[in-house]
Amino acid sequence: MVATVDSKTLQEAIDCGILNIDESQLKQQLDMTKREAIVRNHPFAITQLPNGRWQTYYLDPLNKKKIEIKLSSREKVIDRLATLYKEEKHHENITLNRLFEEWIAYKETITESRNTIVRHRQHYKKYFQDTDFFKQPLKSIDRLSLQSFANGIVKDNNLSSKEWANAKTILNGMFEYAYEKEMIPFNPIDRLKITVKFRQVQRRTGLEETFNSDEKNRLKNYLNSRYAETHDQAILAILLNFYLGLRVGELVALKPSDFIDGKYLHVVREEYRDRENFSYSVVNHTKTHQDRYVPLVPKAVELMKKILALAGKQEYLFERDGSRVTSRQINYILEKYAERAKIDPKRSHKIRKTVASNLNANGIPMDMIRDLLGHSNLQTTMAYLYNPLTSDEAYNKLAKAL
Repeated sequence: MVATVDSKTLQEAIDCGILNIDESQLKQQLDMTKREAIVRNHPFAITQLPNGRWQTYYLDPLNKKKIEIKLSSREKVIDRLATLYKEEKHHENITLNRLFEEWIAYKETITESRNTIVRHRQHYKKYFQDTDFFKQPLKSIDRLSLQSFANGIVKDNNLSSKEWANAKTILNGMFEYAYEKEMIPFNPIDRLKITVKFRQVQRRTGLEETFNSDEKNRLKNYLNSRYAETHDQAILAILLNFYLGLRVGELVALKPSDFIDGKYLHVVREEYRDRENFSYSVVNHTKTHQDRYVPLVPKAVELMKKILALAGKQEYLFERDGSRVTSRQINYILEKYAERAKIDPKRSHKIRKTVASNLNANGIPMDMIRDLLGHSNLQTTMAYLYNPLTSDEAYNKLAKAL
């Protein structure tokens, strides 16, 4: 029988000089012992081929298949085996919490949006991090246990289908990563079913999501009055966007040179808001990474000429005290208007929905509206369409139609 010595006793012996161990020699000996253990426990022979290369096999524990290893030396073969067995041990013991950290680190390398990473971490912390399920080893997870956990998340947090979709994105990404890394034989999310009821979200109406003609006129009168007092270019940006329907980040990133041929705006960049540092900057792409040309109707051209004359040699179309107007400053103006008018605030995104809804109400083809808004698909555009009419306007349209 071999006697064992605990680490504390061993350290005391070294400190007292009873044992004199050279650290580099110890590491070398440990490495040699580990390599000998790999060779001793490896189920296949390591042999030299007639061409001088060395060969062995490795049994993939996931697919139960032999993988041939051929390298130029025996030492390299053993190094490769050491890596494979280390990964195998890691895969066997990795918990879902640890898998999330691996996946999110990988995700950071393939996305340009830092805010996406921030949102994923927020949802992970809110729904998953402290659960017993995420403390389990990946290898212990099966479809039924995952399905039970997922339904529990929806039920306990009273999630809507949209909120669950955000949370599910994390699970799907993690398991797809594990599948691609050959930690698991399939992605269990593919067959996941939610059988509990989602929280029902009441569909918003045009009254909440758009400015009808009366509201728009009241807001424009307020903005024109404020502009006469302040000459704030941010106010002109809001007025212009009622003809454009741009994302507010695209609006505040416009430059004078984006006015093309006297009747188009070239939308090619947007403002980026860093949610971690609460800072604003401009990036040379739009949300969908596709530029577009937005036609200007005569009233918009008239307003653009006024804006260009004021912009002069500014870098950006809209500036305040020598600095670019930010999306936050745009929304602040709309919030102050709502406060003074004692109404619920409608921010810049409602202007975008107003433009889309008015185009739709006046018979503009859906795919043209999609192009003007810069959406990738019609499904997104559909979610922007509401009834932008006042009660009288809606009645008159019904009377004419019927």
